[in-house]
Amino acid sequence: MEKTSDLKKSIIKTLDINKAQDIVSIDLKDKSSIADFMIIASGTSSRHIQSLSEQVLSKFIDRGLKDSKIEGKESNEWKLVDGIDIIVHIFHPEKRKFYELEKMWSELIPKEKLII
Repeated sequence: MEKTSDLKKSIIKTLDINKAQDIVSIDLKDKSSIADFMIIASGTSSRHIQSLSEQVLSKFIDRGLKDSKIEGKESNEWKLVDGIDIIVHIFHPEKRKFYELEKMWSELIPKEKLII
């Protein structure tokens, strides 16, 4: 868990240094088995979003997560970087507002509904 927390900090720092906007980290440990953390950030353009996703992927690979990958390669408005225990969504601000992932995943979910 310590490694995951350190990696999460490194990813957030990378996003921040590279001018990602509105970076949010959501703890998923008690909400889902898909990952321990979800990080959501916004990019200012399709090129910025692509660059951010490639830099995050590079961080995952540098930490030995060779199975990490970028989803949404065809999209100009959204990328998902799958780092196994950490999922990173990078959105164009309008798409981010449309999907409202922070709202969906930040709410407490009763244990009976924890099927994901």
